[in-house]
Amino acid sequence: MQANERDAPVDYLTQVAEFAAQTPAEALPRPVRDKTALILADSIGAMAGGAVEPDVVALRNRPNLESDGPALLIGTRRHVARANAALLNGTAGTTLEMDEGNQFAKGHPGIHTVPAALAAVAEIGRPVSGSEFLAAVTMGYEIGARVGIAARLRAGMHPHGVWGAICSSVAVLRLMQVDATQMRQGLNIAASFGLTTSRRSMLEGGTVRNVYAGVSGQLGLLAADMVAAGFSGDSDGVGQVFSQVASDAFDPDEMTRALGERWEVSRNYFKMHSCCRFNHAALDALEMIRAQAPAFEPAQVASVEVESYAFAAELDDPAPRNVLAGKFSLPFAIATMLVNGTSGVDSFTQDQVDDPAIRALAAKVRVTEDPAMTARLPDQRPARVTVTLEDGQTFNAETATNRGDWADPYTSDELRGKYLSLTARAWDDARAAGLWDDMLALDAADDVAVLLRRLAEAVR
Repeated sequence: MQANERDAPVDYLTQVAEFAAQTPAEALPRPVRDKTALILADSIGAMAGGAVEPDVVALRNRPNLESDGPALLIGTRRHVARANAALLNGTAGTTLEMDEGNQFAKGHPGIHTVPAALAAVAEIGRPVSGSEFLAAVTMGYEIGARVGIAARLRAGMHPHGVWGAICSSVAVLRLMQVDATQMRQGLNIAASFGLTTSRRSMLEGGTVRNVYAGVSGQLGLLAADMVAAGFSGDSDGVGQVFSQVASDAFDPDEMTRALGERWEVSRNYFKMHSCCRFNHAALDALEMIRAQAPAFEPAQVASVEVESYAFAAELDDPAPRNVLAGKFSLPFAIATMLVNGTSGVDSFTQDQVDDPAIRALAAKVRVTEDPAMTARLPDQRPARVTVTLEDGQTFNAETATNRGDWADPYTSDELRGKYLSLTARAWDDARAAGLWDDMLALDAADDVAVLLRRLAEAVR
């Protein structure tokens, strides 16, 4: 530790670094390890499903990204350089909007952590046990999520990519078996690797947004290499960046509050709707209406009123221009679910975005903020939906939280079904099913490299 660091009053960062570097894998509670394995399996399913998307395929075929290396591109049999694998796997895992997240961190720690950790295993130079790997992912998720909780990002920032390099660097450094001083250096370096991400990109359908997590994976790997080479950052790079640069405020007490007792992987959410999570409360309410009300056809709908919290009310564009914009449009999400009967991947394609019937129905959806619902964040994500038919019949439903979160979790069978629907786009079904079981039992595995080989062999 350098002299200026030794004298700096940043005890929270020392505590965090010691916790991330020194906590034994076997000290992680069994439910934490099991949840991390579930996050790993869900994230890999999202990567395999996203790997076949045309823009993802085109990006990985660019000459400077396709050179051979040791790290697997999930959903393919190809191996590329570590940094390129982290970029491309992170991009694939983001593209379908099916990756998990954390409502308290206000972002997606899993897809910022898992791709870099998988890439790092390729060059670690020794066998990495399943328990060691899960501990690395848990720590990357934990520390990055806590930065998201402690920070109040500027209103124009998209949370993807802002603290993501902290997630990935912590996981990689943990796999490198660094000490607490080096872990602290990595945190301070990675804090300066946040992207200036625009919130408008998601609303306008700017697909640059889909690479933010992948770039964070690249940068996390770079931060770890810089630590190994002797580079340093600010004495409190985390506090400096997230109180003065990317964020309007930063509460360092949140970094250590119940550290080791409250685990952020245990407060995550999983997604079934293939769109922005701010849509999910309204879609859950719409599912309740369709299940409880007499059957009606989309053509019978005169109007749909959606009342929800501020972030959801922002997604009010009735005429999105492309798939990404459609995933961030509540009117489109409501309309495509009414027409198709599902909110899965196939309901969010360019054909659906361009469909005249869906566009006409989306124009009948009105989205407004209910300030009382906004006040219930972050513990709850509420919505109220009212469907009025041409004959005057009215149906409504209200949700307090989203299915799939810590308060109303999906079952393992439901998540397995989602995973299989995504991996079917790239993998043999029987192999995909076996891999799900392998990943949920990874804690007992002797070497993660065996799993990586099986991931490659699963491709049709």
